[in-house]
Amino acid sequence: MNAYDWLANLPFSSADSACRVVEISFNNGSRKDYFRNSTVHVYDKGDIVTVEGISGFDVGEISLTGEVVRIQLKKKGIQEHDVEMKKLLRRSTEKDLELLQQNKSREKEAIIRARAIARQLNLNMKVSEVEIQADGRKATFFYIADDRVDFRELIKIYAKEFKVKVEMRQIGARQEAAKVGGIGSCGRELCCSTWLTDFKSVNTTAARYQNLSINQSKLSGQCGRLKCCLNYELDTYLDALQGFPDNADTVQVAKGTAILIKKDIFKNLMWYILPDSSKQYPLSIERVKKIKQLNQKGEIPAELEPADLTPKAREIEPEYADLVGQISLKSLEKAEKKKKYSGTGPQGRSSQQQRPPQQEQQKPAQQSQQRPPQQQRTPQQGQRPPQQQGQRPPIQKGNQSGTPPQQRPSSQLKPGQQNQPRPPHQKQGQQPQKPPHLQQRPNPQANQPPNQPGDRSSNTPDQQPDQSPQKNQQTDGNDLQTPNQS
Repeated sequence: MNAYDWLANLPFSSADSACRVVEISFNNGSRKDYFRNSTVHVYDKGDIVTVEGISGFDVGEISLTGEVVRIQLKKKGIQEHDVEMKKLLRRSTEKDLELLQQNKSREKEAIIRARAIARQLNLNMKVSEVEIQADGRKATFFYIADDRVDFRELIKIYAKEFKVKVEMRQIGARQEAAKVGGIGSCGRELCCSTWLTDFKSVNTTAARYQNLSINQSKLSGQCGRLKCCLNYELDTYLDALQGFPDNADTVQVAKGTAILIKKDIFKNLMWYILPDSSKQYPLSIERVKKIKQLNQKGEIPAELEPADLTPKAREIEPEYADLVGQISLKSLEKAEKKKKYSGTGPQGRSSQQQRPPQQEQQKPAQQSQQRPPQQQRTPQQGQRPPQQQGQRPPIQKGNQSGTPPQQRPSSQLKPGQQNQPRPPHQKQGQQPQKPPHLQQRPNPQANQPPNQPGDRSSNTPDQQPDQSPQKNQQTDGNDLQTPNQS
């Protein structure tokens, strides 16, 4: 019901040639009418104005101005310079708006009372809406009725009950749905309440042309009648059906009479069914025409030869790969660093040539430290081979190898002590034997092999702990036990 003023911002050469008629809507757009602007003021869309009414005045909102109003007047057959056209009086004042709100608050009670009175009089009608004028002197009752209603007695009762001038106006079911408004099955606002003004008759023939199932619940709209949108695509279907053959509802084949079920205007196919089976056979238009020509000659084809509806293999299109975000600046920086230190670029070559000698000297030392664990150093002269943890060397008696006696290093000698060769029967780390008269007690440590450096129990020649006999006895028992090595 609303029109967009697409000429609102278009400048005109002269103000005298502009349209002086405006479109005003009442009761939130449920009713619209045209009024002449006889004042010198210029009004815009959305202004609240006061206009002439029946024996009074009314308040409405301007919905259209300018050249678009002339197009609407021509569409509805109204003369622009009609003398009987009502006039626009002024802008609405605060007193006009207060009076409008007081009278609009009476409409809900009026519609309930009006329906009750019509039911008492046993009238076959439905009062759908009551609209009271802004000054409260007139009330318009909109009703729906299938047949003609004698409401002469009803008008007298309404005038006495509401104390207003009564006007009865009959509307249809679609006009009622337009006043109420709502959302259609398509998910959009109803066409009749937005832009549709002319309501054309709709029948089930339009649904049959479009191959729609005759289901009343699906084909009917909010008003209870057939949907107005069934007429929107009817002309397109009628143009497409002109290419299909006429009088092709039945064709004769060897298996029987094939009956036409539907026509597919998008694929140009006609679907038939045989009496003995429920299978549907799609036939092309050329095949149907050929069978019809054979039937006119008295020939009956053996088969229908349905069309092949197997989908064709589609070409595999390359998939779209989104590479945004996979390449970052960090990866590019890493690549530059690799080129820089690999020596491929000029900076890498200069860095290799200008390498300091300290780095070259550190290479042999690093290589010596990174020896495999299997290679062990050979014992040097004067050093003993390393012992495995938890093992003790066997006790050796005497110097059986014939090597010369080892001497004690000079760092271990006390001041004034000479470095004398060790007797062959004396073990390494054992003190020389004293004469029998000087021996107080046997030394159990004489038969022990020397301990490795770092052992807490090792006794050097300079320091000999004073051990008790109990500890010596324990050590004697330990010395007699030799490790069992497999």
